[in-house]
Amino acid sequence: MFRPILVLSAATLAAAPAAAANYSAKLAAPAQGRIVARDINWVCGGGTCEGATQESRPSVLCQALAKRAGRIDAFLVDGQPFAGGELGKCNAAAKPASGNAIAAK
Repeated sequence: MFRPILVLSAATLAAAPAAAANYSAKLAAPAQGRIVARDINWVCGGGTCEGATQESRPSVLCQALAKRAGRIDAFLVDGQPFAGGELGKCNAAAKPASGNAIAAK
């Protein structure tokens, strides 16, 4: 008797799309426009970038943004900030700041 209801409930849950997570990043250097990095389209203005996706992992998204935009001062996932260690790993992927010498002779 309950089997059809159970099967229908399971099918409904399996078919429901995953909710997209909201991401926000405060950049060390201001950026303007759109940045496409990994599984997310970031919209940047001033010193912040925002985006949403249901794909990938937050640490991967943070590193991909850091590669394109540079050092990130704060990274939030659904309003929750990355801990210091997570943010440090993210910034390890950051592109070098412009104007710095890459190598000295």
